Amino acid sequence: MGLVKLKNIKVYAYHGCLVEEKKIGSDYRVDLKVKADLTTSAETDKLADTVDYVHLNFIVKEEMAIRSKLLEHVAERILVRILKEIPMVEKATIDVSKINPPIGGNVELVTITRTKKR
Repeated sequence: MGLVKLKNIKVYAYHGCLVEEKKIGSDYRVDLKVKADLTTSAETDKLADTVDYVHLNFIVKEEMAIRSKLLEHVAERILVRILKEIPMVEKATIDVSKINPPIGGNVELVTITRTKKR
């Protein structure tokens, strides 16, 4: 077994329930961890035998570009696509964080975490 982690993927997106969030957008941070059997790729040194982190990043960027009211919703879409498009992934965990959320206080970020497995 093994893990592939993408940390601190920075995205500008338009998620949220407030009208202002639809118009001006916010900075987001995405952290992703996927579990897969990396034994073959460790032996063969072939990209085709592993989880391509470029593909993972592409999925995150595409799904973050689609507006959602809730972070849970965008996180679920990302996890569903990962499991659908990358069959060797057995489990994926994602943190989606809104940086400086408009919640009337001094809050650095708010994060939701979701996990999905086969």
